[in-house]
Amino acid sequence: MIKSMTGYGRGESSGNGRIASVEIKSVNHRYCEVSVRLFGRYTFTEDAVRHLVKRRANRGKIDVTISFTSTNEEDAVVSLNTAAAKQYFSGLRELQNTFDTTGDITLELLSSMPDVLRQERSQINEESIQSLIIEATEIALSAFDEMRLAEGTELCADLEQKLDSLEKNVSIIKGLAPDVRDAYTARIKERLTSLNEKPDDLLIEQRLALEIAIFADKSSIDEELVRLTSHFDQFRKTIRTGNGDEPVGKKLDFIVQEMNREANTIGSKANDLRITDLMIELKNGIENIREQVQNIA
Repeated sequence: MIKSMTGYGRGESSGNGRIASVEIKSVNHRYCEVSVRLFGRYTFTEDAVRHLVKRRANRGKIDVTISFTSTNEEDAVVSLNTAAAKQYFSGLRELQNTFDTTGDITLELLSSMPDVLRQERSQINEESIQSLIIEATEIALSAFDEMRLAEGTELCADLEQKLDSLEKNVSIIKGLAPDVRDAYTARIKERLTSLNEKPDDLLIEQRLALEIAIFADKSSIDEELVRLTSHFDQFRKTIRTGNGDEPVGKKLDFIVQEMNREANTIGSKANDLRITDLMIELKNGIENIREQVQNIA
């Protein structure tokens, strides 16, 4: 089954006072572009998350947002810079004396000064923190894939319906093609007869055969119809046999381009208003399929 490029998934994992939450969403894109947003001191996990997402997604612009909270004391390594605090205290006292002003120099004020209290990352905890974030990412990816498969199923049904409509038009065109040749033969025969005051049946037949041969060579759409039908079969087989893990969007896009190429050739060769009208509908249907294919991974 095919997968849609658009999807959303959320996952959460917790343990040892830590909670990791991951949200994944994607929109259409020609290539696979993964953006990971993780703020604070846990950005060391970004590459692992990006690698995991790329293993599961082939195309699309994918945004991954990660939030991480911890009440684990091991993750809160705080260092006190006493020298900096003394300098701040001394500087504030000097300001009081210089401007002859009063005010309390409190512990709260000193601790809020830059670099007095610093939270440092413990290298020991990186492996366990990354493991938790990866676990949440995998849960989010499962939900993400589930949504993409559900949308892919709907896309597949819609494409099948559109393809059925195209095949009906092609079937009608195949039935009209011989009539075009017969009508042209009748017109040429009538014209040749009117040009000869004393008709020579043999001459007329020879001229008629030549004219028909030239017309048939220039206007025959049999080969194009065969190839177009073959493209329909390839397209249908691709969307039915896709397993969701292999990218098929680019292949389908190529098949649609070939459909459009054959349709243009048929339209340029068609010498019949009925076929021309059907070709307009056919090309419009192919364009609708092309637009839908842009949603497939």
